[in-house]
Amino acid sequence: MKILVMIPCYNEEENLERVVERLRAACPEVDFLIIDDCSTDRSRQLCAEKGYSYLSLPVNLGIGGGVQSGYLFAVERGYDITVQMDGDGQHDPAYLKALIQPVAEGKLDMAIGSRFITKDGFQSSALRRLGINIISLFILLLTGRRIKDTTSGFRACNRALTEFFARHYAQDYPEPEAIVSALAAGYRVGEVPVVMEERMGGTSSIRSFKSVYYMVKVCLSLIVYRLSFSRRKRR
Repeated sequence: MKILVMIPCYNEEENLERVVERLRAACPEVDFLIIDDCSTDRSRQLCAEKGYSYLSLPVNLGIGGGVQSGYLFAVERGYDITVQMDGDGQHDPAYLKALIQPVAEGKLDMAIGSRFITKDGFQSSALRRLGINIISLFILLLTGRRIKDTTSGFRACNRALTEFFARHYAQDYPEPEAIVSALAAGYRVGEVPVVMEERMGGTSSIRSFKSVYYMVKVCLSLIVYRLSFSRRKRR
């Protein structure tokens, strides 16, 4: 099977080389694509110097637009499975094969790497975990499906869902919104236990003092997103 690992990147100069080399060591058989979303550091130059496969977006699209670019790339080149893996070093490629397995076996359309099943490794702050639990509850109410690690960016999709996301991918809060859209469209979404690590360098786009505000906005966005998706289906 042709497998593409998409690595969205915005100012990850400190992390990229280690992320790529760990991926190559763990899974040398997979292809990878770094999606540089107009970084202002040397991320793009580093990709060019190291000979990494990368897309350099002409304008800043945010995480949603960047990842959708990766799904379009995967569709055009006929990949069977696409994997999203963050460029900050939190996602351990040693778990990549376990993440892909239920998708490759046809049991799931999307497998999400969840740190909250075995509760090993980095668990994020208490405030962030509270917010994630609230989002999980909203997704349960909106779709009838319980997903524990709703903001995990470590996920694998089959060809059908890759094609769906290439056309319909959330832009505002893509990780939880993508779960809602996939479930609303009838795709099978589940979780696989993984161990995550703390960010190796750089700065997260979600600062701790903004987390409550962020979670409230996410929940409101999920409601609007679910309602709008229902209207599209009726048409």
